[in-house]
Amino acid sequence: MKALQQTGRRASEWHALIRRPFTTLIEDAFGVPPRQQIRRVVVTGLGLVTPLGIGFQNVWNRLLQGECGGRGGVVLQGHDKALEKLSSRVAAMVPEEQFREALEAAGLRASNSRFVNFAELAAIEALQDAEWEPVSEAEHQATGVAIGSGLSCTTDLAEAGVHVTQGSVRKISPFLVTRILANSPAGAVSIRHDFQGPNRAAATACAAGADAIGDAFNLIRHGDADVMVAGGTEACVDSVALAAFGRMNALSAKYNDEPCKASRPFDRDRCGFVLGEGAGALVLEELSHAIARGAPHIYAELRGYGSSADANHITQPPADGRGAALAMRRALRDAGTSTADVAYINAHGTGTPLGDVAELRAIQTVFGGAGPDAGSAVRKHKGATGHLLGAAGTFLTWQHAVFAVMSLVDNTAPPTLNLEHPEPGPWEDSLVGQEPQKLPVQPKQVVTNSFGFGGVNASLVFSSPPIVLDAVVDGTP
Repeated sequence: MKALQQTGRRASEWHALIRRPFTTLIEDAFGVPPRQQIRRVVVTGLGLVTPLGIGFQNVWNRLLQGECGGRGGVVLQGHDKALEKLSSRVAAMVPEEQFREALEAAGLRASNSRFVNFAELAAIEALQDAEWEPVSEAEHQATGVAIGSGLSCTTDLAEAGVHVTQGSVRKISPFLVTRILANSPAGAVSIRHDFQGPNRAAATACAAGADAIGDAFNLIRHGDADVMVAGGTEACVDSVALAAFGRMNALSAKYNDEPCKASRPFDRDRCGFVLGEGAGALVLEELSHAIARGAPHIYAELRGYGSSADANHITQPPADGRGAALAMRRALRDAGTSTADVAYINAHGTGTPLGDVAELRAIQTVFGGAGPDAGSAVRKHKGATGHLLGAAGTFLTWQHAVFAVMSLVDNTAPPTLNLEHPEPGPWEDSLVGQEPQKLPVQPKQVVTNSFGFGGVNASLVFSSPPIVLDAVVDGTP
């Protein structure tokens, strides 16, 4: 109060000023910051490394055919002695022979951490698909990378722990730190391709891939980059991760002898998720940049991104799914669209008893139960691929996003493997069962969800690509 009196104004006068627009209290010594034009962002390249195989078109075809990437009797590279003691012995792993062949073809070192290799392979495919290879210094500086990961590579830490407890410290690799850093995949992609733009690594558990894509989206929108390689990667299928998630009762443990039945999103007999591995990448590009260089295809437009926190529990979502609903609403608002324009929701749906029903309630809250807003198809691919943690963000967050884009391209919602008895509720008629479902041919939008421990939620909105009628001037069609 003494300081206020020294200015010659009464407190009531200051309170009145504070209630006025904030700019009245600012002395603009350097002028008002320049307004940034919001630029449009499109998808021009795709890449996948998954339990269903390597290559986005191959994986998509297998997904539509209802094939399964889960398997039992997992060999855990030095951790096999613990296998028989684990409650869940099912995992969805990248086919090893395909992985080794892809590494050799790309000239990559298998000595790198597995999750780094996955990201490198997905990025290579996406860049080749987009036919993007910067030439000038300006192009290199305008191309960045954003790759998320939840647990990176727990195998490396587990092995280092054994060496420490045995007193064999000198056996620990001098590259251990860089092998497990969450930003190592983004760094490796940047170094290989000399991308000098923004370099980001989201570490938001199972939402990491989606958040990385959202970060890349905003960087392009606000002019910090013209092109971004964005996605997620994960490689933590080992006895440490299986034991840890098993102790949480998060894993599917009833189908060890029938691995392809273990992952059951939205099914009443679901009992947990199946741990998976892999990576996915999108090439995101500013619209006028893609048109000007003659990009071979524009698959979709990324229109909105929303994130939120449950603020409820470190692992359990609120029963009503309010945090997930908030993320979806923010993404739709960011996209400038309504729920009536959404034809398909690629749900997070991991197959956990609590998580699936909370997400269904969130979808019900946002999209309603009657009228045109209730017509969206809801499905989850994780019955086929398992739960890929940070990467799950791109498979519609690394998986997620790629599958969402492909659903727009093919006008098809993929089947939900093992959805035999849907979770009872008003959403039953909207769930996509074990057969693919055709989507409307007209322009449409899809929503992808990714949620993670810590209460983090991320949603993305993709739409059919814009139809280019004329040249683009100054980034505005």
